[in-house]
Amino acid sequence: MGRSVVLAGAARCPRCSQPPRWCVCDAFPPVQTRLAVHVLIHGQEQRKPSSTGTLIARAVSGAACHVYRKVSRLVPASGLRADAVEPDRELWILHPGGEPLPAGPPAAADSRSAGIQILLLDGTWRQAGEMLRTVESLGRCVRLTDAEATTGRYWLRDQPAAGHLSTAEALMGVLQAVGETAAARQLRLHFELHVYATLLARGKREMAERYLGHSPLLTEGRDALDRLHAR
Repeated sequence: MGRSVVLAGAARCPRCSQPPRWCVCDAFPPVQTRLAVHVLIHGQEQRKPSSTGTLIARAVSGAACHVYRKVSRLVPASGLRADAVEPDRELWILHPGGEPLPAGPPAAADSRSAGIQILLLDGTWRQAGEMLRTVESLGRCVRLTDAEATTGRYWLRDQPAAGHLSTAEALMGVLQAVGETAAARQLRLHFELHVYATLLARGKREMAERYLGHSPLLTEGRDALDRLHAR
């Protein structure tokens, strides 16, 4: 097994928290979407290199990241403020316990997504439930349907059940649902390279190569791979 530069305590990129050798922050152009994308990230998740909430914050143009912090049982938790909700958009809060995403005609995708603000909860499943309780009164809690939830490729952590996706994969499902297929495909490339580089940084080269064998990076991200391997 290869040596893990993460465990070795190497310097980290301030944006992605990866060692500079495996930084992929600028590998692809930013994702352009008419959705207003917001991430509420748990304070314990914020600096983890494996976080896909911070991936969204740096990969999606215009995305906003809010940090959720809970000091104690006696101090109210802080995170998304009410004034972060955009008055001219409908706020969707994505969580598996919500109602199915509202259906809409694909032909109206541009105008539809321009009227939506999506809030993603980034943390463990327990943390997501905790964060949901502090923001659910601000908007409409929704979830992906089985058709929109693709098979997960987040090989960095074990998911508790089938159909549970990482935060970035959940956003891909939302983008697909509102008809922004090009944005979903571009975010997929950012996500796949993020997972691949993190596996390499952990010294899991064999696992990384298996992951790459079924990745769109081989056809759509070859230049980014070549730059990463050339370092």
